[in-house]
Amino acid sequence: MSEENFAELLEESLVTIHNGEIVEGTVIGVKEDEIILNIGYKADGIITRNEYSNNPVDLTSAVKIGDKMQAKVLKVNDGDGQVLLTYKRIAIEQSNKRLEEAYNNKEVIKARVTQVLDGGLIVMIDESKVFIPASLISDTFERDLTKFQDQEIEFVITEFNPRKRRIIGDRKQLLVAEKQKLQEELFARIAPGMEVDGVVKNITEFGAFVDLGGADGLLHISEMSWGRVENPKKFLKVGQTLHVLIKDIKDTKIALSLKFDRDNPWKDAASKYSVGKIVTGKVARMTGFGAFVELDAGVDALLHVSQIAREHIEKPSDVLNIGDEITAMVVDFNEESRKISLSIKQLLIAEEKNSDAEEEAAEEVSE
Repeated sequence: MSEENFAELLEESLVTIHNGEIVEGTVIGVKEDEIILNIGYKADGIITRNEYSNNPVDLTSAVKIGDKMQAKVLKVNDGDGQVLLTYKRIAIEQSNKRLEEAYNNKEVIKARVTQVLDGGLIVMIDESKVFIPASLISDTFERDLTKFQDQEIEFVITEFNPRKRRIIGDRKQLLVAEKQKLQEELFARIAPGMEVDGVVKNITEFGAFVDLGGADGLLHISEMSWGRVENPKKFLKVGQTLHVLIKDIKDTKIALSLKFDRDNPWKDAASKYSVGKIVTGKVARMTGFGAFVELDAGVDALLHVSQIAREHIEKPSDVLNIGDEITAMVVDFNEESRKISLSIKQLLIAEEKNSDAEEEAAEEVSE
């Protein structure tokens, strides 16, 4: 057989390829930035690192000699007599097909966040990029998106247009749906009078919002303690777990309380603060007409300016200060209106009478 006939037979045994065609080959060489494939053509195929993946990768760790691979022909002749191939674009087509099915079926997808942008997040599905705008990341405003870097998140595809490279994901609607489900489950099992656990979510001047696991309840400042709470932010901390009483439910609004009836200081107040009892307390606040004395958490009594001393006092602040501890006599107790009146003046008079009586008794004994 002549050399010319042999060359013709060899040429006939080789495949014919065209741009855009998918071919299969065997890896015969690997460098960090290049893969060489025997595709049964008169020239070898080359896959550069950029045409292997959108992600940075060392090709020597991705494939090895002898591996079988499919690739798409970009150029039959790259100018150096070799065939320029792409592996990445086949992967993109396959992942786009998967995303299209997910879009049509409203399937929930889970993927890792590979990039954080000013306006949202990028997640990769194989070689396809999905963009999740900042407005669709959460059902609440997220100031710092960097916390999502490398996290695996769930989302649905709400827009699919690979030609315009516009594939949009939505995480927000999943969170909204989950919260709605949790809210329905919560309202189905709670009722006024029940005690539940919750976590302090936010604190304001008028109270705190407590996450009950499906809905937030409002713990008003007036319901935080049987005693007086001046500043909720000093009384509670965000993230603190609370055991709370469900005081009332109206539609989706839940009123909470930390004032449990078993701890009500007025339960035994009638015996502790009956008229004539001598009590001790601290001055909690003052007005022009008197001072309010805290006898117990949630139990205040009025010490009228006329009852502070035996002599005339213009105003309570002339002789008293907030936080002063005083001892006085209970001169009035009204359990229904929860009002107690005190008198230092009557206590002094009573002590003076007792002292005079004791002196008289002592004189009679000495006679």
